Amino acid sequence: MENKTQDFRFKNLPNQLTIGRVCAIPLFIILLMMGFRVAATVLFLLAAFTDMLDGKIARKYNLVTNFGKLMDPLADKLLTMAAFVCLVELGDIPAWMVVVILGREFIITGMRQVAAAEGIVIAAGWSGKIKTVCQMIAIPLLMLNNWPCSMLPFNLPLDQIALWAALVMTIWSGAEYIIKNKQVFSMKNKA
Repeated sequence: MENKTQDFRFKNLPNQLTIGRVCAIPLFIILLMMGFRVAATVLFLLAAFTDMLDGKIARKYNLVTNFGKLMDPLADKLLTMAAFVCLVELGDIPAWMVVVILGREFIITGMRQVAAAEGIVIAAGWSGKIKTVCQMIAIPLLMLNNWPCSMLPFNLPLDQIALWAALVMTIWSGAEYIIKNKQVFSMKNKA
């Protein structure tokens, strides 16, 4: 019994950071939709920082758990999807881009669930991590209307560049996950 409780590891700091990131999402949405863009951006960046931090702590102190492997990417998806959907509602980005990004996330999450049912954990790959970094750069820039780049005399549209990079990496990483894990589509239920 003790071993089972230990495996769940809510006492595990990286998992607590992941759970904290999920719990911050409603406040983030409220702040952004009420027009408190700077406060929402600060909260988003803090949550994004915990994503980087929880992985480093988990690897350094050998606290990697199956819960963390599954929930960490899910927490990232919930945070970024909340931001993207709010940005569509605010008229800052086109809905079709978010549909493509959401589609990729649902497909990969579904694949992970099917694999997990078979006892296989599909960990995040490098292209998925690059996709996440691109999104974590694009979102704050979009929330702050391309500040500080909008202050430059030539107004470099870094928010749009980062958004398109995120879209390209979303498609690339999604295709890579599907190709590398295509056996998931042929798994049979052992009922």
